[in-house]
This record gives sequence, C-alpha cells and structure tokens, in this order.
Amino acid sequence: MTAMRQDTDALQALQGLEDSRSSVRLRAALAVGTAPDPGFVDTLVQRCGVEPDFFVRDMLTWALTRHPVSTTLPRVVRELRSEHAQARSQALHTLSKIGDRQAWPALTRALLSDADQEVARTAWRAAVVLVPEGEESALAVVLATQLGRGDRETRLSLSRALVALGEVTAPALRVSSTAPDPQVRVHALATQRLLRDPDAGFEFAIEEAKRVVALGGHGQG
Repeated sequence: MTAMRQDTDALQALQGLEDSRSSVRLRAALAVGTAPDPGFVDTLVQRCGVEPDFFVRDMLTWALTRHPVSTTLPRVVRELRSEHAQARSQALHTLSKIGDRQAWPALTRALLSDADQEVARTAWRAAVVLVPEGEESALAVVLATQLGRGDRETRLSLSRALVALGEVTAPALRVSSTAPDPQVRVHALATQRLLRDPDAGFEFAIEEAKRVVALGGHGQG
C-alpha cells in the first residue's frame, strides 16, 4: 500500500468517527485501531468524550490501547481534568485498559469521590487495576468514605472494588460498620460479608446487613 493510499484511508477513518451512523463510527474506530498512528490519538481521545454509543466508545478505547503508551498516557490523563463527566469517565476506563501504573498519581481523591456516579464507579474500577503494591490499604480507606452513596449499581460497584482489594480492606470496613449513618453501616456490613464469602450474592448480603443494623448490631469484624 502506498503512503498516499495510507493517508487517504486514515483521513477516511478519522472522518468516519464523525458520521451520524453509529455503525460507520464503529468501523472507523476499528480501522484506526487496526492501523495505529500517533496522529490519531488526539482525535480518539476527544471523540471518547462525546461519543454517545457505548459500543463505539469501547472500540475507541481499544483503538487507543493499540497506540504506544508513551503517546496515549499523557493525553488520556489530561482528560481527567475535563469538565465533562463522560470525558472523565471514559478516560478512566481507558487508563484501566492500558493498565500502566504510571497513571496512578492521576487517580486523585477528587475522582474517587466524584459527584457524578458513573465517573466515581469507573474511578473505583480503574484504581483497583492501577494501585501499586503496598498502596492497597490507603486506597481502601479512601474507597470506604464512599460507602452508602448512590443507587444499587453504584453500591455494588464499590463493594466489588473493595472485595477485589482483598483482606487489606477489613480495617476500613470495620470502622465504617460502626458509622452513625445506617446506610453506611449496611453497605459496610454487606461488603464484609462479600469479603468473607464472595459467593453470597450482593442482594443477600444487603438484606442480611439490614437485619443486623435493625437489631442494633455491627456484624463480624
């Protein structure tokens, strides 16, 4: 393939990312990832922040992972400061897929407690992937401050993140299981249960925790 043909194909792919049809955008993202070029990275990151289709966003992230980390990482990290929630969330998702722990310092407490539920959930998942060895306990303490927030899916995401960190989360969960807020206590007790028995199921663990809290107990440490 000649250089001119490659340039033409690249231009068509980048133009395809702006097409009104999601199927065309999906194919364009696949094409960009199949023939990675550092010149594509800015466009891919920008598109992640505004792309409405989940499957296209996921393909955009895949395309970014096909490019050199030295090129993608700084650009994706900058996106974490965006005022747009989707841009922050998709950047966090992309960082978790890149999997390079150089990104760890960018996962700030502000992101882990972001007011937007989806951003916070994605930050929790990314943090579990990127946390350096020895930092798990400190991360668990920060994550525990989010216990009791949001809807069922948000609480399930947080419990999964804490359980994924393992036994290092136990002290933070013990503290939260005695919190003044009953919602925090329930969530902490349910997560303790899942830490002891991952097969228990979230709904069962929550109902069990509600009974314990209703009876004025704090469960097991």
